[in-house]
Amino acid sequence: MIDLKENLLARHLVFDEKNKSHKNIEELRQHAIEVFKEKGFPKRKDEEWKYTNIAPILKVDYKLFPETEVGLEYKDIKKYLINDIDTYLIVFINGKYSSFLSNTTHDEADICVLSSALNNSVHHSVIENYFGKIAAKDESFTALNTAFARDGAFIYVPNNTILSKPIQVVYFSTGVLQEVMYQPRNLIVIGDNAQAQIIECHQTLDGVANLTNAVTEVNVGKNAEVQIHKFQNDSDNVSLIDNVYINQERDSRASVFTFAFGGKIVRNNLNFYQNGENCNSILDGVTIIDKKQHVDHHTLVVHNYPNCESHELYKGIYADEAHGVFNGKIYVHKEAQKLNAFQQNNNVLLSDSASIDTKPQLEIFADDVKCSHGCTVGQLDEDAMFYMQQRGIGKEVAQALLLYAFAADALQHVTIPQVTAKVNQLVANKLGVSIDFDL
Repeated sequence: MIDLKENLLARHLVFDEKNKSHKNIEELRQHAIEVFKEKGFPKRKDEEWKYTNIAPILKVDYKLFPETEVGLEYKDIKKYLINDIDTYLIVFINGKYSSFLSNTTHDEADICVLSSALNNSVHHSVIENYFGKIAAKDESFTALNTAFARDGAFIYVPNNTILSKPIQVVYFSTGVLQEVMYQPRNLIVIGDNAQAQIIECHQTLDGVANLTNAVTEVNVGKNAEVQIHKFQNDSDNVSLIDNVYINQERDSRASVFTFAFGGKIVRNNLNFYQNGENCNSILDGVTIIDKKQHVDHHTLVVHNYPNCESHELYKGIYADEAHGVFNGKIYVHKEAQKLNAFQQNNNVLLSDSASIDTKPQLEIFADDVKCSHGCTVGQLDEDAMFYMQQRGIGKEVAQALLLYAFAADALQHVTIPQVTAKVNQLVANKLGVSIDFDL
């Protein structure tokens, strides 16, 4: 019987010898592997993992760093990109940076790869000030990622810089004969009065199962803004654990839009920490899954200061035997007065076998706040379906139009038209219709 935990612990000894870095990174890695050794993988008896059973994806003896070199051309990846807009582009193939397919820069900002930043003295101060600072030290998957952190996106936008175009970060896996576990580590630092837009995607190009355990740390400076768009539309035998930690300074704005359309098991841990007055956080998501796919959204917004806002809206559509989970928590410290926090999770079940476990939560220790939360679970309105069919609209198209309308609210804060168009295309594909219609 495979013991993935013990195999990973053994492989870390070899990894540590081959990937020496500056002292504080090595100390972080060593502490992280000790945490993972103690905690191991989470189980369903853990409250935070009560509704997501990861045991099936831990029965594989994953390879960590495939040595096979695979050459891809632009035509091979084009359909997975937002290709009708000019962007910076960071491409990884089987965990390795592809300079041939990428378009990076060090002009208006440093948009490159973490391995380069770790070995470049110019970036040492950024690494020392931000790497490993806000990522959880006691969470199993985050600790595992830190222990094996070697590469990922490095984005540093200096003070007073508004990026001229968005950044796409894409992870492809292909041509690997053995199942692989990837550990991408991203560090994003947005300076004071700076702005950036980021689009991220993990995509498998063949039928080989793999597991991606990603960690992203985002630091948003004073009066800065970042928008992150996540596309999750992988094959049925691919799983993703995605941990995102966002620190916001005063007057900052941070948005994360999550579009989950496929994967065997997808777990999104999204954590916002507001560490200044007048912060604004937006967490919006659309989930459409079928078959036996499983998507779990765990969100946390921590309000530490007064006069802040957070807006959270997740829409879910589940068919066949798909299972969804939403667990959202808003935590308001007693000093965080005069804030406005909104959280809502709405779901539609398209079959008797589909299910959703939803748990919106508020923990409020301040007395002068406006906070609301709620959830709904239901089916499509039969009267609306009958009304549309009576006017000559086919059943499938009528259902798709109603589901489009249901999901539309979760895209109201997206400001890149090409991203909205991409979501429209994916929604139509997922619903099995062809409609020239915008959310």
